[in-house]
Amino acid sequence: MLDQEFERLYLRLRATYYRRMVSRIGTREGSLSATESFCVEIIYLLGTPTVSKFAQFLNISLPNATYKINRLIDKGYVEKEISSEDHREIYLTVTPKFSNYYGLKNIDIAKMMKNIHEKFSKQEIEQLESMVKKICKECFPDFELSSSRN
Repeated sequence: MLDQEFERLYLRLRATYYRRMVSRIGTREGSLSATESFCVEIIYLLGTPTVSKFAQFLNISLPNATYKINRLIDKGYVEKEISSEDHREIYLTVTPKFSNYYGLKNIDIAKMMKNIHEKFSKQEIEQLESMVKKICKECFPDFELSSSRN
């Protein structure tokens, strides 16, 4: 029963995300393809990854990653920042254009959280939070979001 309910929650979250993403693809000037959308969001989620970390995370070659990144730079969604400590290292950051384009606040998640806070007790919310943290830690030990995205 738990596995079915968890899968339903996961699928609903995915469907909601894809609906939001597709509604934005192709509707604005400088629009991104689906692949470009995924790539810029991965950069956002990873914080300020290096080109190598981005490529490694997506399990793609460095030249392929560089090509994808350069397309995002050309469209104004990503910038490269040279490390002040090691000038050979380059970090990727999303631009304000990305934030404006995507409207990083997910209305569906906000609605869900509002309902949770209205319908569950403080103790249930704390238990849910604890369980979600454990699930993330146990199921995705190699995937750490940047500290501002936790």
